[in-house]
Amino acid sequence: MSTLAYAWRYVWARPMAALLNVLLLSLGLGSMTFLLLVSHHVERAFDRDLAGIDVVVGAKGSPMQLILSGVLHLDVPPGNVPMAAVNALKANPLVAQVIPISLGDNLQGYRIVGTSLSYLSHYQATLAQGRVWDAPMQVVLGATVARTLGLQLGQKFAGAHGLGAGGHAHGDHAFTVVGVLAPHGGVIDRLVITDSASVWKVHEDAHALDDQDRLALEDEREVTMALVRYTSPLAAVTFPRWVNTTTEMQAAAPALEVTRLLHMLGLGTDVLRAFAGMLLFTAGLSVFIALWNAVRERRGDLALLRMLGAPASRIGLLLMTEALWLALVSALCGLALGQAFVLGLGWVLGLESQLMATGLLWPPTLWVVPVLAVLVALGAALLPVWQAYQSDVLQLLQTKE
Repeated sequence: MSTLAYAWRYVWARPMAALLNVLLLSLGLGSMTFLLLVSHHVERAFDRDLAGIDVVVGAKGSPMQLILSGVLHLDVPPGNVPMAAVNALKANPLVAQVIPISLGDNLQGYRIVGTSLSYLSHYQATLAQGRVWDAPMQVVLGATVARTLGLQLGQKFAGAHGLGAGGHAHGDHAFTVVGVLAPHGGVIDRLVITDSASVWKVHEDAHALDDQDRLALEDEREVTMALVRYTSPLAAVTFPRWVNTTTEMQAAAPALEVTRLLHMLGLGTDVLRAFAGMLLFTAGLSVFIALWNAVRERRGDLALLRMLGAPASRIGLLLMTEALWLALVSALCGLALGQAFVLGLGWVLGLESQLMATGLLWPPTLWVVPVLAVLVALGAALLPVWQAYQSDVLQLLQTKE
């Protein structure tokens, strides 16, 4: 029988001890898998949705709130800014592109975003069905919205006030679906996108009593924020300071705010990482005790193997292979647990369509888990293997007798 088969049978000769070792290792490795996957999901979402956006200009308040609400659509915005002030940004020689963003309504929890066609071009969005809007009150649905709500081309719906489900419905103003975007994997998958004029029309009609009121409201039109792209990276030095000091708006740099956010998240993950490390240390200690006891309890088997001609190195390899079997089984269980934890978290918190992708992922960093399992198991096996390697055949036989 091969060394692999011998080692497998020896591992499960004491099933309760083997299960305990696998459980402890799996919990530690599962925690590591969970942390690696969550970090991968968050970083990938930020890199994907913030790509090409140099700065976000909006109402004064929290810069991080501005990024989370206007780019990732995970928070509420700090307020609105005059459209005239946003248009003035286009005249700045440091600005290459300005994309307006208007928020305020939703469709069953999915945000209705008023913007320009440049927004779709920025994310390189493609149409799966229909066309883009060419008039107010026409919308293009993100792939997740269309799939979840089952809306088809030509259907009409009324938006609700607010950025979350349950607000007052604008029943007098129906939007018409004219296009559905192909799956993008980014933030636009969960948005209802329309022209900025559509957002203005819904709210101006609700407040204007006559044509004079309507003209006054048109002069006071606002947007929630603007996504700005620089003409040169050097603009990052002067443009945000110019906005913050000379206008009533604020400029928030996505790169800076995301770095701050990841640092804040890192404080929590450090605690979880330490907890996972303690689990792995405990598991390694348990494997060490199991293998040490195995050497003591199997003196007779080891003596018989040596009598049959097995060299000391073969005996050491046998014990090392037992540790590797435990590492392999635990790594598989830990990876499965970590994937299940991430999918469960995304489902419970409703993040599977926002930050966390559905389905199983294997980022390159996840190779750390099986490597860590092997290192822990082999580290725990070193002393028992050395003891078995140094054992004298005569002494083993005398002990057996």
